[in-house]
Amino acid sequence: MNQRNLKWQLPFLAILIIGTVLILRKQAPYQTDEGFVFGTVYKITYQSKENLKPEIEAELKKVDNSLSPFNKQSVITHINNNTDLRADSMLAYIYKMAKGISEETQGAYDITVAPLVNAWGFGFKTQAFPDSAKIDSIREIVGYKKIRLNDNGTFEKTDPRIMLDCSSIAKGYGVDCVARLLASKGIRNFMVEIGGEVVTKGENPKMEKWKIGINRPVDDSLAVNQELQTILEITDAGMATSGNYRNFYYKDGKKYAHTIDPRTGYPVQHNILSSTVIADNCAKADAYATAFMVLGLDSAKVICNAHPELDAYFIYTDDEGKLQTYSTEGMKRYIRK
Repeated sequence: MNQRNLKWQLPFLAILIIGTVLILRKQAPYQTDEGFVFGTVYKITYQSKENLKPEIEAELKKVDNSLSPFNKQSVITHINNNTDLRADSMLAYIYKMAKGISEETQGAYDITVAPLVNAWGFGFKTQAFPDSAKIDSIREIVGYKKIRLNDNGTFEKTDPRIMLDCSSIAKGYGVDCVARLLASKGIRNFMVEIGGEVVTKGENPKMEKWKIGINRPVDDSLAVNQELQTILEITDAGMATSGNYRNFYYKDGKKYAHTIDPRTGYPVQHNILSSTVIADNCAKADAYATAFMVLGLDSAKVICNAHPELDAYFIYTDDEGKLQTYSTEGMKRYIRK
């Protein structure tokens, strides 16, 4: 008799538990905070009874105070100006990650590239259009092997003019910092996005995986084109996209894009237009997405094959100038359109 009753009671108990979970979920609304940081916009959606924008912006301010070259009092500005060569924990972490990727890519990725970026008009200092002699002279102070972080936490440069530029990794790191903040609050469902770099966790308000679009790479310096190349469904991962279709200019009929090859000193001229990387954290995805833009498609494939934990999606032009795509095997599970 008791066993018979138990068989009837279990389904009702299951329904009661599911119903309770759904009710609890509805009690916690999704918050959306937006703002401006690192020279771009951020948008953060998260499920929480309380709004955390002040704490989120305080976390972003910490990153800005460490890594932003536009902040005159930041740690990286002091290092670039040689007024204080001590690294804080954030910059030390980023430097070590960047150095590892620099070594792996044989200098295609290099956070000492700032003087070259500035020379071509894409950095935090505006200079005249460079000639070959100017580029050659700047290359003497560019190279990840020309700066090192000592055990005592201070940087040592072979030349005081050497500068650090974390723009290819700082947004991703900022996303990671906010994601960690939300997770520390027990928040299980959120999406953090800063200037196109993203971390997702759990589910969106529709109780689905988060949907992230990848823009079709057409010349769009004003960022008005929103045509999508594909849509990804992602959760519990970091994603970053690097491309040359927005930050560029034309001079004497030739296009100059913002991705500079530190090894040559010149903007890259590969057929790859957009590089999207998914990784376990956004800083890593951000750095590799930039590295792949410098390396080009064939070399990027080699790196991806050596890192099965990285998933990548590339948009490039074929010999006839038509858009084509390539994705790693792991990336295919995210593609929904």
